[in-house]
Amino acid sequence: MYVTFYGAVREVTGSMHLLTTQHDRILLDCGMFQGRRDESREKNKVLPFDPGLLTNMVLSHAHIDHSGRIPLLTKHDFTGRIICSRPTASACEYLLPDSAHIQESDANYLNYKTVRSALSQMKSGPVKKKTSKQELNQIKKLLKKNRHRLNVETINDLIAKYNLNGVRPLYTMEDAQEALTYFDGFPYRHPVSIGKDMTCTLYDAGHILGSAVTIIRAGENGRQYTIGFSGDLGRFGKPIIDDPTLDFDEQDRNVDLLLMESTYGGRVHEPVVDLKPKLKQVLADTHKRGGSILIPSFAFGRTQEILYFLHEIYDENEVPRLPIYVDSPLATKITRVFGEHPEVYDQETHEAFLKQGKNPFQSDKIHFVESVEESIALNKEQKPHIVISASGMCEAGRILHHLRYKIHNKKNTVLLVGYMAQHTLGRRIFERGTAYAESGRKGEPPLVKILGKEYPLKAHVVTIGGFSAHGDKNEMRRFLLESNLNIKKVALVHGEEEQTLAFAEELKNDGVSVVVPKRGETIQV
Repeated sequence: MYVTFYGAVREVTGSMHLLTTQHDRILLDCGMFQGRRDESREKNKVLPFDPGLLTNMVLSHAHIDHSGRIPLLTKHDFTGRIICSRPTASACEYLLPDSAHIQESDANYLNYKTVRSALSQMKSGPVKKKTSKQELNQIKKLLKKNRHRLNVETINDLIAKYNLNGVRPLYTMEDAQEALTYFDGFPYRHPVSIGKDMTCTLYDAGHILGSAVTIIRAGENGRQYTIGFSGDLGRFGKPIIDDPTLDFDEQDRNVDLLLMESTYGGRVHEPVVDLKPKLKQVLADTHKRGGSILIPSFAFGRTQEILYFLHEIYDENEVPRLPIYVDSPLATKITRVFGEHPEVYDQETHEAFLKQGKNPFQSDKIHFVESVEESIALNKEQKPHIVISASGMCEAGRILHHLRYKIHNKKNTVLLVGYMAQHTLGRRIFERGTAYAESGRKGEPPLVKILGKEYPLKAHVVTIGGFSAHGDKNEMRRFLLESNLNIKKVALVHGEEEQTLAFAEELKNDGVSVVVPKRGETIQV
């Protein structure tokens, strides 16, 4: 039996590992690489194996860096099934088509730029001259149906006519819908046959709704092998979903090799208990100024967690109950998925909401914005309110429009509740807003560019840590050392090299046998 590591190895994206036995090949995750556009496209467009050779696939959870290349798999001769938890299957019904929409939109925009540039060069003729503004407007009018919608059919026709180097999406909406027909969702602790003398059992990983630790048991050459895959492990003590599983069924406890994440292998998070008091303080301070709160948030997991905390705080009647608007179509759909799967809620959520006949994500103060027209009207709303909107790092989506309308008002607050990667607008808002606050908010406010225009960052920028859905190094150690698993060896994946190597040293000090594989490396079990 062998395991080959193809993605999320000494990095945190593109999760993909292949388990090979004498009779079967089982793929663990089929995630998308996320990062700089050109680099990601090159990594994503080719799968490192023939999908037709796979028996089945097991998906740890629905996040795109774990599920995002499944439509590539299913449109290239894959004939197996995709085994996952029921909530994961439900979430993928929205996340994969949304990913396909992004792929198509990105490809169409890049093709628009290619054709626009080619036509502009043709207009200028053999003797180079600058294309006039009138000529540029004529080109844009040809390539757009109106100011905002691209004329994709015309763009593609011109790419073919002039033999231009066009871009194809990694997959289409049709491919994503087809991929969903391969999914089989199962409850936790329910053994499923996935190959010859091979079963897998899913346990709650506590990361997001439906996330799973996978235990695979396989018989080969008269021996029983057990492989574990942590997927992404969550935190202990957070609301809504259960903590990561520590109590595994007896037949699954002796693990020959555990593939384990290490995202925050060198970091300790803020305590979970600190989150609600800090959120209350932000609400009180902003209300005192007569302002509104903007919360850039990921649609899956983070948005629902914030809604939960706000609902709980409002029920305690300790802060002003400002209207809350969820302005993200995807977040609205995913929140419905949360509402459909109360079977995986933790005891705290049952006690606080379900036993009282309440939905944690619905109240008279929570409004889900459906149409573009509603979103535009909300941009201009002057009365104090809260907006939760995607994207989480302020790189796209409706949050950009809310920011450009409200970021230059010192009454307002931009509340950051997630990690902001380098080179993102969210990171610039965090760094410049923090520096301005540390200076005592004296002098000219810093400028940030939003949708091509610069705005003064007068709004207060506040960061609340501790919302991370990944366990820190102590919580991951707790999973290893306090669970009833007997683990012979750990292979660390899903972490930047610095974090992974730091966690490897921690585990060695704990007496754990640990390896840090490289991409493409194969380990014999």
